[in-house]
Amino acid sequence: MALRLGDTAPDFSAETSMGKINFYEYLGDNWGVLFSHPADFTPVCTTELGSVAKLKPEFEKRNVKVIALSVDPVESHLRWIDDINETQNTTVDYPIIADPDFAISKLFDFVHPNASDKFTVRSVVIISPDKKVKLMITYPASTGRNFDEILRVIDSLQLTANYSVATPANWKQGEDVVVLAAIKTEEIPDRFPKGFKMVKPYLRYTPQPDQK
Repeated sequence: MALRLGDTAPDFSAETSMGKINFYEYLGDNWGVLFSHPADFTPVCTTELGSVAKLKPEFEKRNVKVIALSVDPVESHLRWIDDINETQNTTVDYPIIADPDFAISKLFDFVHPNASDKFTVRSVVIISPDKKVKLMITYPASTGRNFDEILRVIDSLQLTANYSVATPANWKQGEDVVVLAAIKTEEIPDRFPKGFKMVKPYLRYTPQPDQK
């Protein structure tokens, strides 16, 4: 059965560029981002892994552990990391899973026979601390991922996990959010003391509640 939003992310053990890991132990109580790659030594993937390495402090600020996956073996990953560090002017200091038998890729539906039965697709999975799948995005092989968008989604997921709000289109950290429809308008002043603006009875904006 295909993995869906809200499902528990599969646990697994695997060899990686940083030694053997258990996925749940690696994540601990953190959020997680698992992102797959069609193959080592491919141009778009090289830029993506470099981008994530540069953004690692941003992920860490949000208590997010990142981990990549490619179906090539560890020895190939290690050679590829040298290329990534050189060409992207960074240091890849997070693990890349080796999945030569596609076992983990199949757990997460990273293999798409309609695209190719020999390579994983370019997918991203965001996992919450309770190991639930909160986001899944699959990109075409020719399109590199926007990891600033992944950070934006994490900001939204972490905010909405703690407050009765949702984030509107194109929302960024610090901007107004919308009050959930389940909250009655007369309850808003007590729940959201920063105030609110009602555009329609079902569309009520309030300042981001966790910002000063």
